[in-house]
Amino acid sequence: MKILFQGDSITDVGRNTNSGSLLSIGQGYPCLIASRLGADEPGKYEFVNRGISGNRIVDVYARIKADCWNLEPDLLSVLIGVNDVWHEFAVQNGVDADRFYAVYKMLVCDTKERLPGIKLILMEPFVLRAAATEGAWEAFRAETEKRAAAVRRIAQECGAAFLPLQAMFDEAAQTMPASYWLGDGVHPTPAGHQLIADAWIRAFKAM
Repeated sequence: MKILFQGDSITDVGRNTNSGSLLSIGQGYPCLIASRLGADEPGKYEFVNRGISGNRIVDVYARIKADCWNLEPDLLSVLIGVNDVWHEFAVQNGVDADRFYAVYKMLVCDTKERLPGIKLILMEPFVLRAAATEGAWEAFRAETEKRAAAVRRIAQECGAAFLPLQAMFDEAAQTMPASYWLGDGVHPTPAGHQLIADAWIRAFKAM
């Protein structure tokens, strides 16, 4: 079973783009998932990470043929959305909520048409209040929630699994400072990646 992880820097996490899939899994939640499932059921899964730091939904769709369809995965896991918000605040190059929904829905529908029978896990984008987000916190959180709502809606409309993550991080931030889980409010620490991996594995086993 080939499992493909797709997304931005939260998925990328230093993967070696010059190596084969076994060496290019990166150091984040995809690595933790591959470690757990690979140890529990040796030889059953192949894990591929094609996350690219800085990507927005339009960037993921632009490379969907090379970085998904041509690989013919059995399961596609997508985590995208925070850069669609962040890039607007930083360089006025974000993707508004309506366009985000339209392009993401097109990505899912086109992928299901190209790869009938593929399973999908659509992961909720998330933020906490820390260095990268606190300057425009209320707007940053509100806009991220709009992208999260779009992902949930697409999952419902397309029969994909939806993996909620924001409430999990909100709860975690009640036990330790936000930066303990998301170093800058966006990028997970090792502990944050472990929370994501654990949630992902639970969702995967429930499919």
